[in-house]
Amino acid sequence: MQNGFVKVAAAVPSVKVADCEYNTLQIENIIAKAEGKGVEIIVFPELSITGYSCQDLFRQSLLLDQVETSVLMLLDFTRNLDIVCIVGIPVAVGDLLLNCAAVIQKGDLLGLVPKTYLPNYSEFYEKRWFASSQDLQPTEIRFAGNKILVTPEPVLFRTCDNVLFGIEICEDVWAPAPPSNNLALSGADIIFNLSASDELIGKHKYLKSLLSQQSARTISGYVYSGCGFGESSQDMVYAGNAIIYENGRLLAEGERFSFKPQAVMSQIDVEKLRSERRTNSTYVNAQRGHHARIVDAHTTVAQRDFELIRDVDPHPFIPKSEDMEASCNEIFSIQVAGLAKRLVHTGCKTVVVGISGGLDSTLALLVCVKTFDKLGWDRKGIVGVTMPGFGTTDRTHDNAVALMESLGVTLREINISSAVEQHFADIGQDESVHDVTYENSQARERTQILMDLGNKLGGLVIGTGDLSELALGWATYNGDHMSMYGVNSGIPKTLIRHLVKFVAASVDDASRLTLLDIIDTPVSPELIPADDEGNIVQKTEELVGPYELHDFFLYYILRFGFRPTKIFMLARKAFNGNNADAPFYDDETIKKWLSTFLRRFFSQQFKRSCLPDGPKVGSVSLSPRGDWRMPSDASSALWLKECELITV
Repeated sequence: MQNGFVKVAAAVPSVKVADCEYNTLQIENIIAKAEGKGVEIIVFPELSITGYSCQDLFRQSLLLDQVETSVLMLLDFTRNLDIVCIVGIPVAVGDLLLNCAAVIQKGDLLGLVPKTYLPNYSEFYEKRWFASSQDLQPTEIRFAGNKILVTPEPVLFRTCDNVLFGIEICEDVWAPAPPSNNLALSGADIIFNLSASDELIGKHKYLKSLLSQQSARTISGYVYSGCGFGESSQDMVYAGNAIIYENGRLLAEGERFSFKPQAVMSQIDVEKLRSERRTNSTYVNAQRGHHARIVDAHTTVAQRDFELIRDVDPHPFIPKSEDMEASCNEIFSIQVAGLAKRLVHTGCKTVVVGISGGLDSTLALLVCVKTFDKLGWDRKGIVGVTMPGFGTTDRTHDNAVALMESLGVTLREINISSAVEQHFADIGQDESVHDVTYENSQARERTQILMDLGNKLGGLVIGTGDLSELALGWATYNGDHMSMYGVNSGIPKTLIRHLVKFVAASVDDASRLTLLDIIDTPVSPELIPADDEGNIVQKTEELVGPYELHDFFLYYILRFGFRPTKIFMLARKAFNGNNADAPFYDDETIKKWLSTFLRRFFSQQFKRSCLPDGPKVGSVSLSPRGDWRMPSDASSALWLKECELITV
């Protein structure tokens, strides 16, 4: 394991029913290739040494003896290999015949795990041949030259990297209380399932839903290997399902109904899973009373260069395209429901919103419009205020006015220049010095206007600041930092762009053109005068870095608590130029803005400690009353030091 990632594989070998030697050679061939690719743990289908569909042949002593011979072959074959192999075999234990998973590494049989739940309905007759682990008393047997304790109690296997994995077999996961529940609550990071589920119309979709839910419920990796081509087609057909999940997310899936052997590989992020479990107090409480016997695997020898083979989403906050419409509607519904409750509770039928012609204020205005429409209120109760100042360009001003007019809200324009100039005179600020006082005075003047106008009209001032700005502290304290309700406080900048684009696709032509131009306008607070051609000079992303990167950093730092070196590695993969939806950023750029993010994130906590109310929308929030509680004077030294050590 490196950087928290464990490389696993679900294998589907070619099979000849009851031909143990052939099957073993096929398994060995896949093991050798997987070892060469750095796979750490590989799982094969249920009863993969014999074939699942042997039926009454399982009663033949010759077949059972040949199974033991095949395991001896595997032990010899793996003697110098690091990879942990899980294969399915029938094993006689006293008067019982058990359907088992054999765990093999470095020529050693680490353990045998018997199946618990035996299907004996419809096309399945397993109780005709096998006994359940529930029928078993702890028994020590000699098998393939090893003394092995076979027991009904749960058992976990621990790798030299301290990764714990458990095993269940086929029907076990279909049971109301799968063994994987107890295995995960006993500490298993990954569950491996050896299966022989046949194919029926609609069954595959249900199977994937089941595996996704089980991996999510147990906050685990789940690796599933099912029987494939070569099994008897006398009454059933097996498609060879090879599927890998991580906490409900599909990482990899093989080709169904393939006539060729295959091994599907991916990397499970054990560090992420453990972070999720530690955060989830319900999961922690559920662990009480659960335990399992632990068997240690061998220390690995080979040292390999680490390569991240799984995809990394460059935009973790943005819904996937197939879910975009439903997700955008859901996001708006959360914002609308939050604002509507606040308005109904306070009895206010007026809201005041500062409209700059930028993305954030546009989204806030759209939320207000949707809220008023749903409440059946006149949109004229929405007072949009544009407040041009020294840095306001014609482009943003005209877009702000056009948007308010097309949406039918009340439009107010209040120029702040003279008021700010008077303030500069009062405090002795040189207007030619464009420093932080010059900028913040404008932001606070705008907030004062909105607050006083809200008092005058008996309305609520709606905040426009977003999650990304809160993370960076890119807001003027007691200026745009403050409002009476912040509808965007749970939404990052990258997502806001998509939400506005989503709305643009469903409005009239005039509004659409305005919204699309707002999307294309550089992000800016417009507090510094424009250039001679009237273009925006103060571009936020040139000053603090691309929001695309900052949102990526924010997600992995807050959601999983990853360290800078791992976030850097993930960002390199996400922004390596191979993703059509994301730009390329070189290593130096990623490191530079990661350092910026960490420095600002720590230094600006004081602004987040006194945030106005606002709804949590996604999995990450910076509200001190929600997800994030952090001392305003915490030191960033540890994080910045590690960031400095990153080699580019």
